[in-house]
Amino acid sequence: MTKEDFKKLFDAYFDSIRNYLFYKGADTEEATDLAQDVFMRVWEKQFDATNQSIVPLLYKMANDMFISKYRRKQLEITYLNGLTNNEIEKNSPEDTFVQKELFLKYQRALANLSEKKRSVFLMSRMDGLSYKEIANRLNLSEKAIEKRMNLTISYLKKVLQY
Repeated sequence: MTKEDFKKLFDAYFDSIRNYLFYKGADTEEATDLAQDVFMRVWEKQFDATNQSIVPLLYKMANDMFISKYRRKQLEITYLNGLTNNEIEKNSPEDTFVQKELFLKYQRALANLSEKKRSVFLMSRMDGLSYKEIANRLNLSEKAIEKRMNLTISYLKKVLQY
């Protein structure tokens, strides 16, 4: 796919994909983000933009991404609702202090990682990307991603032990 073909596809369908996601239930910002993710995947996968079957594929990808995001939100809500006030109150001040200290250690450890290792770790853990997807985004081999993750996890285990 050439840049010109992609640009034409993007210009022609971005607003309609974003509106589709908005009407599905996403807020304006979320719809824009998801629509951008759809086109980012189209570019990464190098689909044939001149093919007429690309338009239904755009809507299918948008729908799948919306559903995936909705499920993650529902899981988060279910988890948060599962934390009753009793469970929250069961934490002693000491437990709360230890949790905060551990979180601060984690933040410092992430800050001390090299940019390469940190970005791979966050793409995997925060964005939920597979090693293959990360490798495609960073133009690296899956083995390189796997090695960075192993080194990062070993480092974090060592630093976060208390």
